Amino acid sequence: MTQEISRRGLMLVLSSPSGAGKTSISRELLRQDQNLVMSISATTRPMRPGEIEGQDYYFVPPDAFDGMITRGEFLEHATVFNHRYGTPRAPVESALASGRDVLFDIDWQGTQQIGETARADLVSVFILPPSTKELERRLTTRAQDPPAVVAQRMAKASDEMSHYFEYDYIVINHDLARSVAQVRAILTAERLRRIRQIGLSEFVGKLRDGH
Repeated sequence: MTQEISRRGLMLVLSSPSGAGKTSISRELLRQDQNLVMSISATTRPMRPGEIEGQDYYFVPPDAFDGMITRGEFLEHATVFNHRYGTPRAPVESALASGRDVLFDIDWQGTQQIGETARADLVSVFILPPSTKELERRLTTRAQDPPAVVAQRMAKASDEMSHYFEYDYIVINHDLARSVAQVRAILTAERLRRIRQIGLSEFVGKLRDGH
């Protein structure tokens, strides 16, 4: 019988300009990997058609969001396009302790905040579009935002992409399946890091004793 080595979970962060594909990559990763769970953020923005409370986001009013900040209930929080987003701390810490990995769909500001307090648990990946033209096409065909908002997102993309060097890995999203495979390879390698295999010392000890 193969002995499993106990492992601490990791925080896998995917960031990108809006429309570069991180949400599609995230969904496919979650479908393929049962040990990966999505971190559900709290937000002050209105619910969009098709979104579900507690599944896509926790939709909270601004005063409730302020209370969560005051009580230290967020791992990170940021303001994006005039709305506020934050990652509740408790469910993430519980998942990591149980050996499950947590996937984050957050921006560079949130990634910086997590890196300041939990760098050893963090694996960060920045998703780049293959071109500016393709990014604009994806935002336009998505049909979730009016033209003025698309223009605003395109203007912000340049600033967001300038933070690529703060990330551990870079994936250029030419093709969804290929990008998912690349991120899965990153995840596999990071799971094997010695510092995350908390049961490794005991396992090696038994090997040395002839077990």
